[in-house]
Amino acid sequence: MSIKSFGAKIFASIIHKKTQKWVTDPVNTQKRVFEQLIADAKHTAFGKDHNFAYINSYEDFVKQVPVRDYEGLKPYVDRVVAGEKDVLWKGQPLYFAKTSGTTSGAKYIPLTKESMPYHIEAARNAILAYVHETGKADFVDGKMIFLQGSPILDEKNGIKLGRLSGIVAHYVPAYLQKNRLPSLETNCIEDWETKVDAVVEETVDQDMSVISGIPSWVQMYFEKLRERKGMPVGDIFPNFNLFIYGGVNYEPYRSKFEQMIGRKVPSIELFPASEGFFAYQDTQTEKGMLLLLNAGIFYEFIKVEDFFNENAKRYTIGEVELGVNYVLIISTNAGLWGYNIGDTVQFVNLKPYRVVVSGRIKHFISAFGEHVIGKEVESAIQEAMDGTGVTVNEFTVAPQINPEEGLPYHEWLIEFGNEPEDLDAFALKVDNALRKQNMYYDDLIVGKVLRTLVISKVKQDGFQEYMKSIGKLGGQNKLPRLSNDRNIADRLKLY
Repeated sequence: MSIKSFGAKIFASIIHKKTQKWVTDPVNTQKRVFEQLIADAKHTAFGKDHNFAYINSYEDFVKQVPVRDYEGLKPYVDRVVAGEKDVLWKGQPLYFAKTSGTTSGAKYIPLTKESMPYHIEAARNAILAYVHETGKADFVDGKMIFLQGSPILDEKNGIKLGRLSGIVAHYVPAYLQKNRLPSLETNCIEDWETKVDAVVEETVDQDMSVISGIPSWVQMYFEKLRERKGMPVGDIFPNFNLFIYGGVNYEPYRSKFEQMIGRKVPSIELFPASEGFFAYQDTQTEKGMLLLLNAGIFYEFIKVEDFFNENAKRYTIGEVELGVNYVLIISTNAGLWGYNIGDTVQFVNLKPYRVVVSGRIKHFISAFGEHVIGKEVESAIQEAMDGTGVTVNEFTVAPQINPEEGLPYHEWLIEFGNEPEDLDAFALKVDNALRKQNMYYDDLIVGKVLRTLVISKVKQDGFQEYMKSIGKLGGQNKLPRLSNDRNIADRLKLY
């Protein structure tokens, strides 16, 4: 055992003990976070506009601070971007994480000196939780790769801005720098395909032990490695024994990855976003990710079915229930208040509080009142694939409201790795799995409002070509699993 791996085990034990202090006192932990946030921001422009000086309880907060998305908070953000101080949070941000907006063009998410450390600590603690539980730490001696955005930062009115993953790259601790790949030069390449080629060149002969990134983009990296060496990734990297991912559900990719790697590799799921680092997988034996209740974020939850109702009830951590779909609302030490990040979650454990990401509040299909969500389509296709040898590279789902003939249906656009022998039979298995999960969808099939789903095959690399065509290939960009319109589906059918 090396000194570094021995030290990692000691450090993991220390962090585990610290984590247990707030894990075992969740309600009071969130109460303290809430009170600190209000106290720190009461002299800001937002705090004055919303009477923070007179907020003495959560009930007061709900009365003063409505739920907003980026568009609702944008007038305040614009003032911060223009260089004004003490607007959403005291002083000015350290950075803006620049992301793609849906209606307002670029979004500028503030990162402050108070919020930034939690992004770094959460990623670190996720790995340490794995070390503590499994006792495995040898991977710290191998090479590690994090497929991420460019660390080159621009500047706007004195504040640096860039992709979150590029910003975080500047905070990699010194003890990991010698092990970290790719090089800074390669990491700065903007074109994703050129970058992946360069990453392959730098890593193909290295002793890779940890690989991290969004599964869809790691898949491209793995495919290029296999093309280069003509062997499974697990043979190219015999000491590759930890995969870290976030951004999308790994399950639809798992069988494909195991095929490309040639064996099973332990994995850690993360739930990071520009707005905050919300959760990480803290155990290999239980489902879900530990919700980070002591990380400068106060959480609220609104039931999905109530979300679009006026004055929908907002729940705090002590009020949530298992298996309910909630829209995640946050208030943070980066100055986001009553902020709807767009993700939906379900609790799978309440002791401790563990969540799974169930989808996006804007990414659903309810063209006929079925309200199918991301978690349901992912689970349905996984159930259909189990034990079949079928693998899926990527997929998305859209309604077909006006077919040329017959009843309307859900169209699944799928790029297969290994195709099913009988596509119609596979489609029926997916359909039956979805009907078991969503009674509204089942009612529509039974009532002959909809017919069973239809699968349209997308050619190899068709999804990559689509993402490239819209300027979102690589980095943190993700393809929506489902849409309530046909904008993506109709484009994909051109490939």
